[in-house]
Amino acid sequence: MSRWWGYLEDRTRREVDTNLLCGRRLMAVKAVWEALRPLDVSLHEAESVVQARYEALGAQVRRGQADPLDVPSLAACAAALPGRVVAIEALWDGDTVHDWFVLLVAVLDGPVGEGELATVYHGTQGGAPGSVAAAAGRAPADHLAVPFHFASPDVPDDRAPRWRARRIDGPRGRR
Repeated sequence: MSRWWGYLEDRTRREVDTNLLCGRRLMAVKAVWEALRPLDVSLHEAESVVQARYEALGAQVRRGQADPLDVPSLAACAAALPGRVVAIEALWDGDTVHDWFVLLVAVLDGPVGEGELATVYHGTQGGAPGSVAAAAGRAPADHLAVPFHFASPDVPDDRAPRWRARRIDGPRGRR
């Protein structure tokens, strides 16, 4: 256990444990960082305290269920969105807890926007998130008879061109 754990008040320790047991890791880091800030503990050190506690709690920690990636579930999510689906897109994103992951979104037209269908985390659905998301995204796109777009399936890139941008600034120039 981290040496900083002993500096935390019981109330803060309970808050950290509650947050970790409910899958709210970032809230646990925030609680530790705020409690230890007067001791000049860095955010990185606060993350280390939480990681050590996460490992100590082990099997007690509730890990989130993976989003369903089957066609009926994704099609039902898309049908519930407020608009006509014109494409399915996969986008890389990431954070300090999950590292890189892929969002599957339905691109909407009328009203213009998008709606999240699922999140594919590393190792949660049986493979690399890029390849799992590519297969999972193509299936509902085919089912809905709309295009599927994934600009960077093999390499995490949260700045890869989006489907709408590609349509507007596509190979034939501005439309």
